[in-house]
Amino acid sequence: MNEAIRNLEPKALWNQFADLNAVPRPSKKEEKVIAFMKDFGEKLGLEVVIDKVGNVIIKKPATSGMEDRKKIVMQSHLDMVHQKNADTEFDFDTQGIEMYVDGDWVRAKGTTLGADNGLGVATIMAILESTDIPHPALEALFTIDEETGMTGAMGLEGGLLDGEILLNLDTEEDDEIDIGCAGGVDITATREYNEEDVPENAVGYTITVKGLNGGHSGMDINKGLGNANKIMNRLFFDGFENFGLQIAEINGGSLRNAIPRESFAKVIISEIFDEAFQFDIQQLINDIKTEFKTLEPNLDIVVEKSELPSKVMELGVQEGFVRALYTAHNGVYRMSADMDDLVETSNNIAKVTVKDGKIHVGCLTRSSVETSKFDLANSLRSAFELIGCEVTLSGAYPGWTPNVDSPILDVLTDIYEKQNGEKPNVVACHAGLECGLLGTHYPDMDMISFGPTIKGAHSPDERASISSAQKYWKFVLEILKNIPKK
Repeated sequence: MNEAIRNLEPKALWNQFADLNAVPRPSKKEEKVIAFMKDFGEKLGLEVVIDKVGNVIIKKPATSGMEDRKKIVMQSHLDMVHQKNADTEFDFDTQGIEMYVDGDWVRAKGTTLGADNGLGVATIMAILESTDIPHPALEALFTIDEETGMTGAMGLEGGLLDGEILLNLDTEEDDEIDIGCAGGVDITATREYNEEDVPENAVGYTITVKGLNGGHSGMDINKGLGNANKIMNRLFFDGFENFGLQIAEINGGSLRNAIPRESFAKVIISEIFDEAFQFDIQQLINDIKTEFKTLEPNLDIVVEKSELPSKVMELGVQEGFVRALYTAHNGVYRMSADMDDLVETSNNIAKVTVKDGKIHVGCLTRSSVETSKFDLANSLRSAFELIGCEVTLSGAYPGWTPNVDSPILDVLTDIYEKQNGEKPNVVACHAGLECGLLGTHYPDMDMISFGPTIKGAHSPDERASISSAQKYWKFVLEILKNIPKK
């Protein structure tokens, strides 16, 4: 299956991507891919450094005639987001990604593809292995754990790198050059509650919300896509208000940086309200599906009778929980006043679990403005603290402040215009790039970010454009030739 990928052009890029995607590389479980990269560099006879947190640095001298150019850092992250369709049997800890060609797209069978940021990693690998691509002295920086905390970039020590220019290969539109990004902070609300026995004459139900698009909680947050946790909570609110619905379990969403596509719950209704509940909840489902018919045509909400659970959440805690989740902001909070069409601040209610007397809600708040980021974080914190939750803010990382006077920006915009007959879009993005953190360790480094077109990142619909990869590869090679002199 992956042989079709190896025959795509440019073969140097796609073959490295196929090799990389054969290696399991979950965030926070990068041992196998770190060993893979170490072996890759050493087999090429290059200097390989693994720092104290697991980042891999491979150094390659300049090719002949390029010794007078500034040393560069080419950087991408090794880990990938793990999402799969509910009916896909796949073990991300042990299996390599199964890819196939679909027209102009490379896709994976029922899982995320790992093009974010595997195509960037593969690009750098191809340059390291090449014998005929002109380039200045370079340091390849492969960071770990970008997707779930940026702990690799956070833990990188100053002094390990000598490069004056950093090329980050982690954006997803080939006509864009990024010069700034949002920072983020994880918000976690937890509390314990007493479980109550299921009352007599109760009826058990399973509720399933599925079929949503999901997507990247930064890049896709402005699209108005459905959030499975918020949709599920609307059902809880209506069922509780009108029929005394009680919650036994919830399992909604997974990763903080992925818009939740699915949520599953077990609930009970008193037998005397059963018929009315079924009628009312179906009306609500129809209303929700009508609201989302354009953006989420495959949304499916199923309410079906099931075995009675043994315990349910105590009613007092449940009422507060459902109202707090309804209050908690999800989606765009504020648009940028300085850059057109840029989301400044947002939140993703990413994961909600209720089981065995414990509540857990996980959010990711992003913003390009630090004060606005913590304004929204405190709003969420307040909503959950009012119902007795312990709320922690963790994993905060800074944004990357745009520098419109960047010298490397001038180089890239000039090359792009010559190759494509039009100017690139110079933007800041609402995703979390590692440049902000790397800049804290190397404040004098001139940084830029670009990449090939990737759609549906952080979801099983992730796909990489073949024609865009060809355009991007040509762009990379020309950039390497035109790095300024020292």
